[in-house]
Amino acid sequence: MELSEKLYKLQGKILHYAWGGYDFLPSFLGIANTDHRPFAEYWMGAHPSAPSELIVAGQPVALDGLIRDEPTVLLSAGVAELFSGLPYLFKVQDVREILSIQVHPSREEAQKGFEREEAAGIPITAPHRNYKDRNHKPEMLVALSEFWLLHGFKQKAEIEATLASIYEFKVLLPYYKREGLKALYGMVMEMEQQEINALLRDLVKREIRNWNDGLLTKEMPGWWVAKLYQSGNPVQEIDRAVFSIYLFNIVKLNPGEALFQGAGVPHAYLEGQDVELMANSDNVLRAGLTPKHIDVPELIKHTSFEPVTPRILQGVPGLTGETLYPCPVKDFGIARIELTSGTAYSNTAASFEILVVTEGGAVINNSMVLKRGEAVAVLAGGEYTIQASGHSTLFKAFVPPIASSQAGEN
Repeated sequence: MELSEKLYKLQGKILHYAWGGYDFLPSFLGIANTDHRPFAEYWMGAHPSAPSELIVAGQPVALDGLIRDEPTVLLSAGVAELFSGLPYLFKVQDVREILSIQVHPSREEAQKGFEREEAAGIPITAPHRNYKDRNHKPEMLVALSEFWLLHGFKQKAEIEATLASIYEFKVLLPYYKREGLKALYGMVMEMEQQEINALLRDLVKREIRNWNDGLLTKEMPGWWVAKLYQSGNPVQEIDRAVFSIYLFNIVKLNPGEALFQGAGVPHAYLEGQDVELMANSDNVLRAGLTPKHIDVPELIKHTSFEPVTPRILQGVPGLTGETLYPCPVKDFGIARIELTSGTAYSNTAASFEILVVTEGGAVINNSMVLKRGEAVAVLAGGEYTIQASGHSTLFKAFVPPIASSQAGEN
């Protein structure tokens, strides 16, 4: 299909995971949720499981097919050579319930895992398959609301204090001091369910009582444990991932703050709305809090057990109205653009860009009008100017220019 323009409206895909909210994304997208379904994620990209569509001559056309047919036109020659496709997936998320404890593999380990499962004849669609592609899955999230998550292991002294201060965990303290964090985490995560129940049931019930008595705040692990079981999950069968809530850092992001998560860092989203940009991959190793496939040994194999001090990013100034969040990968970059009446943002796309309006409305090139929840795709080389009549916020996903210049080196 011939693409005569450089800018096209983009329609993403809604994913209805059980942990999603009921109101935020329907309001964001301007649609009704008459069936009261959970709206978890809005995907913007070319991932084959849910490709976005460009509106070309009034008709929706699948983005993955357009890129396959005209990779240089859409992506630029350098990005097409380096990545063989759009290297990122852009999302808006609404986290109502706690997501799974998870880790993403490095690119090298993803390639090994993918080839191993291919050789074993495990279908890509099999529910027990770990590696859906050969790619890594680093992520950058930027909060749209107050956003809470688990991110990496706490410092060693903090973990020791946690084990010493909680009655049910005191029995684990000598083992931790003797064998270290990796051995401890492996032991508790691979316990038999009966042992987990015996160790954690009284703790969970106590945290629920503390919740009901108003003794907990979101900075405390017990708040999230109580929320998990207040939502209807039976206290009799305790999820092994409860251990992680006490061992990981609990992080709060305010609107506009960001956090990068690389390979090996264990994490879980707890609550809130955000935009998330990641490598175009679906490789997730899970260890609880999910009905999806769990593979604890594989997760532990790829987990970094080094303590993490969460690095919350405020962003750095870019062009007029622009805040950039530096990403330590070639695959993607993300920026927030804030405009008011009388200001304008102008740029030329080095590669394929996606811009989505999260607040207010905007006009692009004096011709294309976008309201909240709408997105536009800018093809490589596209020049554009964004203006707003009042306060407007957009987020932009792009491929860093350095990726194009390094194409011949790979």
